[in-house]
Amino acid sequence: MRYSLALLLALVMTGCGLMPDMNDETRGWSAAKLYAEARDQLNSRNYEKAIQYYQKLESRYPYGRFAQQAQIEIAYAHYKDQEPALAIAAADRFIKLHPNHPNVDYLYYLKGLANFNDDLGLLGFVSGQDLTERDPKAAREAFDAFKELSTRYPNSKYTPDAVARMNYLVNALAASEVHVARYYLKRGAYVAAVNRAQYSLKTYPQAPANEEGLLVMMQAYDALGLTELSKDTQRILTKNFPDGKHTQKKDTAWWQIWNW
Repeated sequence: MRYSLALLLALVMTGCGLMPDMNDETRGWSAAKLYAEARDQLNSRNYEKAIQYYQKLESRYPYGRFAQQAQIEIAYAHYKDQEPALAIAAADRFIKLHPNHPNVDYLYYLKGLANFNDDLGLLGFVSGQDLTERDPKAAREAFDAFKELSTRYPNSKYTPDAVARMNYLVNALAASEVHVARYYLKRGAYVAAVNRAQYSLKTYPQAPANEEGLLVMMQAYDALGLTELSKDTQRILTKNFPDGKHTQKKDTAWWQIWNW
């Protein structure tokens, strides 16, 4: 008898869990109404509420255009709510589920934006933070997302902006590498300084930041007593940056240019 009563109680409790929440304001709403309300919340910048409505829509009506659009706008809402990791995860999910969707180019663009804005501390040097303390992972992932967008969808309306951001990111990433090379140079780690500057030159050969990278290499080679390598690097610097700030004729020796 006790076992029968326990089983009955368990069934009742399970049944209650399956019953709709009578206090849920969205109970009985159609897919169109859920989407409209979610959109209103999104436009009003109530991002958490909008996401809740979109998730209810996707859960109750998993098929059709409203569900797909909800998935896109969930990613956007997370992005606007300054939750880049959630935005990227939502974008990746949509790309995986709907690789041939006509708006999938936007999800690649959104991934790039989320990473790009997540790393503004790296890209905006005005912050004053030591770049050696930051991981440029987000900048690299932003570049990869923008590159995939521009490669897969060269005619997308988002591609011109993505390409412009890629150009910025290339120099920002190169500047980060050069900053680390300078860091090593200051601390007497001359071989490490050369290696880091060389990495920037090889990986981002067109980046303007490489002018300073070459100067770091010259100074490091000079400190190591490698005079010929230092002179060779100076010739490369002069050839590639003839009008650069470190190749203009001055009264002081070239190794005195940089005022630490």
